[in-house]
Amino acid sequence: LDPHISPKAGEGQIETVAKNSGLSEEKVKEIVKSHTEEKFLGIFGEEKVNVLKCNLDIAAAMGII
Repeated sequence: LDPHISPKAGEGQIETVAKNSGLSEEKVKEIVKSHTEEKFLGIFGEEKVNVLKCNLDIAAAMGII
């Protein structure tokens, strides 16, 4: 269970998450973008999406938490 996914993997799940959460695709895109972390110092590692933070914001937007 990786707490991070690639931005491409995040983009690939936007439509499904929007459909199942009742949120707009635009809202889900905003959430994914806001939790996309850049490379360390701009050169080390890879960009990644923090899945836990996305899930918490999606739940909050749905009124669950």
